[in-house]
Amino acid sequence: MQLLDIQISIETEGWPAEEVLEVMASRVLGAAADFLRDEEKQPFPGMPVEVSLVFCDDDTIQDINAEWRNQDKPTNVLSFPAFPLVPGGKPGPMLGDIIIARETVAREAVDLGKSFEEHLTHLMVHGFLHLFGYDHMEVQEAERMESLETRILASLGLSDPYAGQDPL
Repeated sequence: MQLLDIQISIETEGWPAEEVLEVMASRVLGAAADFLRDEEKQPFPGMPVEVSLVFCDDDTIQDINAEWRNQDKPTNVLSFPAFPLVPGGKPGPMLGDIIIARETVAREAVDLGKSFEEHLTHLMVHGFLHLFGYDHMEVQEAERMESLETRILASLGLSDPYAGQDPL
């Protein structure tokens, strides 16, 4: 059974073509959903859960970050769950929105010595986990979320993005 219905919106130039992002999102979020279902026993409804991916620029994400988080600066990814969900809780038909800023992703990828695609993959997984109620505000939460991210990324053939770092 297909677990996700992924909706994509490209709000600015410079992103890969929509078809490329659709294939990537299906692969990445599909792997994350399969992992949560199979390894974490995450319940899913009997129908695909809709998730929205918005690909924007730094100015747009800065505006959203200022309005919703009182942080007037760009960030790499923001997640907005459609409904509050705790880890392991059953999502409704609409999971929520993941918003990603191109310039920040590109800068961070260079700083980390990773490809744009590899860093974007990590941020998609990170944002997706937030929609399921995972967070990284406390050390224990961060360790749990980072462990899930690392294991999901490994299933996609990518290395641990947190190697050698303390939990957020």
